[in-house]
Amino acid sequence: MILRDVRVVDGNGERFEEASLRFDPDSGRVEAVGDVDPREGEPAYDCPGRTVVPGLVDAHVHFSLSGEASVDDAVAMSDAELVLTEARNARETLEAGVTGVRAMGARDLDVVLAERVARGDLPGPRMVANCRSITITGGHGHHLGREVDGPTECRKAVREQVKRGARFIKFMATGGVTTPGTDPDKPAFTQEEMDALVDEAHRRGVHVATHAHGSEGARAAIRAGVDTVEHGTFLDEATIDLLVAEDVSLVPTLSAPYRIVRNADHVSDEAVQKTNDVYERHIESFGAAVEAGVDIVGGTDAGTPFNYHGANATELSFMVEYGMDPCDALVAMTGRAAEVIGLEDAGVLEPGAYADFLMLDEDPLEDIGAVRDPETVVKGGEVVAGTALDRLAEGE
Repeated sequence: MILRDVRVVDGNGERFEEASLRFDPDSGRVEAVGDVDPREGEPAYDCPGRTVVPGLVDAHVHFSLSGEASVDDAVAMSDAELVLTEARNARETLEAGVTGVRAMGARDLDVVLAERVARGDLPGPRMVANCRSITITGGHGHHLGREVDGPTECRKAVREQVKRGARFIKFMATGGVTTPGTDPDKPAFTQEEMDALVDEAHRRGVHVATHAHGSEGARAAIRAGVDTVEHGTFLDEATIDLLVAEDVSLVPTLSAPYRIVRNADHVSDEAVQKTNDVYERHIESFGAAVEAGVDIVGGTDAGTPFNYHGANATELSFMVEYGMDPCDALVAMTGRAAEVIGLEDAGVLEPGAYADFLMLDEDPLEDIGAVRDPETVVKGGEVVAGTALDRLAEGE
């Protein structure tokens, strides 16, 4: 099948004007981008004025959470209720144009969902899934995570997660906004514990993400060898320099504090105070990181309070508003995100890649907000939301 006379933004930073995109609906793969002549009997649809971009890749989502004011609602669910919630959130995410995610884990259920989606039993994005986030006793996310103390328990927890199918490890280097009694600006683990977590994960062949708001905790995690830092709220110059020097990616999740600040009347006083303390600093940290050349990867923290699944593309608008070039932002939440989280053949439009793409009626490099309302969402060469491609070409 060929889509003709379209603008293609390929997820690697390249842009093709008045181009064609050929993909095979049977294999679900892209075959060619650029000048393409139809084969005999091959469907070809003219879509002038449209832009084709890769499906978005969100490097930080929580399918176990649904934007509740408190995580207590999710904690109270049975496993059966929670996995049904996750399935619903995965479908909504896919239909909004996100065709790949890194799912941050809860009660070992994300890996089950990922397997079912991969088999075609359930609709959802391609997933790189964790089991449980690792935290200190009473630390951030302990409600749905794995609590540990000491380097030996850290190594055991990593081995448990990998045994259960985790494709990456996440640990909480600092406290968090939504967990009472934890301080986002203070380190949680000791350096020895972080060293053990990262070393064991890399020995098991999986990458490591760390939740880190404060600079001291982020620096300790970077020294331990983490692959991605999530949030990076209070980044100082020394931490930014270390991110660059060690080539560690930052997943800023700008959507998360924005949503809480805008809904302050509905969350706890402690969460509001923490968020007010971090919000402006978060924006400043992000801008400084962009200016310094830190590798940015798009992720939303979807599922946290009032940060609803399906609104993921808003993160692109925040990234552009706070300092990124639109093309760089789009790459950060497509091709670069897929590469960093290990989602092979996703996030790009090139021969051999998955035919995961969005049809837009405007150029997102002129107005990044266009990505929030795709006309058509395609995953693996199949329309999963929006207008059918033949009807789109007819202008219906």
